[in-house]
Amino acid sequence: MKLQHIGLLLAGLLFAGCSELEQIPESTASKNSVFSSERGLELYANSFYDNLPTANDIIRSDEMADFAARTQVPDLIRDGAYGPRQSSGWSWTALRNINYFIENATNPAIPADVRRHYIGLARFFRALFYFDKVKRFGDVPWINKAMGVTDQDLYKGRDSRVMVMDSVLADLNYATQNIRTTSDNSRTLITKSVANGYKSRICLFEGTFRKYQTSYKLESTAEKWLTEAVAASEAVMNDGGFSLNEAGGTDKSYRQLFINKTPVTNEIMLSAVVDPALSVFNDANWWWTSATYGARVSLTRTFVNTYLNLDGTPFTSKAGYKTLTFMEEVKGRDKRLPQTIRSGNYTRVNGGAVEPAPPVFSYTYTGYMPIKWTLDDTYADGGTRNDNSISIMRYAEILLDYAESKAELGTFTDADWTKTVGALRKRAGITGGLTAKPTVADPYLQATYFPGISDPSLLEIRRERGIELALEGFRFPDLIRWKRGELMEQVWNGFYVPALDKPMDLNEDGKNDVVFYKVKPATQLAGVTYINVAETVNGVPNPQRLSNDTSGELTWLSNIPRKWNDKYYLYPIPENDRLLNPAIGQNPGW
Repeated sequence: MKLQHIGLLLAGLLFAGCSELEQIPESTASKNSVFSSERGLELYANSFYDNLPTANDIIRSDEMADFAARTQVPDLIRDGAYGPRQSSGWSWTALRNINYFIENATNPAIPADVRRHYIGLARFFRALFYFDKVKRFGDVPWINKAMGVTDQDLYKGRDSRVMVMDSVLADLNYATQNIRTTSDNSRTLITKSVANGYKSRICLFEGTFRKYQTSYKLESTAEKWLTEAVAASEAVMNDGGFSLNEAGGTDKSYRQLFINKTPVTNEIMLSAVVDPALSVFNDANWWWTSATYGARVSLTRTFVNTYLNLDGTPFTSKAGYKTLTFMEEVKGRDKRLPQTIRSGNYTRVNGGAVEPAPPVFSYTYTGYMPIKWTLDDTYADGGTRNDNSISIMRYAEILLDYAESKAELGTFTDADWTKTVGALRKRAGITGGLTAKPTVADPYLQATYFPGISDPSLLEIRRERGIELALEGFRFPDLIRWKRGELMEQVWNGFYVPALDKPMDLNEDGKNDVVFYKVKPATQLAGVTYINVAETVNGVPNPQRLSNDTSGELTWLSNIPRKWNDKYYLYPIPENDRLLNPAIGQNPGW
């Protein structure tokens, strides 16, 4: 769709300008052609969509998260591996394109409501641009004009977070009030509901950031942002016409959202769609089912433990849960678990044949191998072949934004619980605790994730957000706004291995899948993967071990230290950009 937008824009500019080239300069002809008609505004505004994340951006977006074991430790949390020389993201090209449009969309020959609609789109994208910048760098220069190469403001310093985010909120408010599009079956356009959805997302982030990142001394302003988040999410819930997808029942309705060719329109609000006619695909299968192409992201056991039992009780309240094998622990759990990782009777299609598909240890380090974005046909594994549309925003997120904002404000009720967390858990096959908010805090969540939170509802909302939105790109930003960066230090642990040299049938289909050893047996079983967990391999410390040496949880890269420093809550300003403009300074600690 983005390719079509750009092609139409260029074609429109060239075609409209040709007839006047003999009378006025080409640049003036092009400018007049764009800004003198509604069609011209539409074509120009379509270029803003290039600022949305691509499908491949989304499917990789939780590569850095506390629950994600991966090929290498992220440079950001390796001491001395990341700094201003490695930093990036200080680019302002997209902003000039937006500001130029806002400055020039003033032709009185175009009806005022039409102009306001397209300026609303431009200001929406400006808000997204600045939110991404503030989230990454904190204070940034606020620029609301299309600067030329001689403009002295190119060398201005940074404005305060308060000033910039107030400007972002003003842009979002203008967008939600003036964007006229209220429906879009393609799920590729910014509608009033999508604008409110982003407002909900951004205001929740800013409100909780100000509440928990106390060094900024903005706690007194958090309530304003959380109240705005509630209002924006309510607007979507009341007027958007969206609902949770339940087609296919509790066993399929969740994963269907991520593998459908066309967006599931009752829940998906915005999507990066494929277009086979234009050879536009994504590479989800290649990235997630490759030993070399992707990062081999696998969920950790610490996080998998947060998935509830089907009766609504915590899995970690079960006696002996720490030593349950993979085959035992995945049974009777929240049905989003088998729709997120390979487990149970999961199968794939290989050349037309349906085959059992247990976790593959050339693709996973922990045994918890994600399937959320991947198609079940192995044809898609070897390149950019995926034809599933990738969700950028969906209704479930809005419900969680609403629940969390109200819980943070202290106004969360049983009725709120029922229509948010309760509804999400009901869709996941959970039967207990759906109509009343909890009264007892889960000790596992408190001790392992959120020791500073005592409100049972808020703990459960955070649990629910982690599970429902896993691998969709929310986790690291959530840790930032909750000030829980220390969770990035967690051990990358996998499933429990009861003994060395004992074959394990991970999907219980009667065929053994994996053996963990210290000394490789002379005779090996056909079709079984053998994993070396000795202390060293060829004299080098082994990154794959068992926590109790001869049994226990798999651990990955525990020999490489990960250390969180509070300076990581903001990225450093790239060195080259500071050399060009010393006035922008540097973030604390960098």
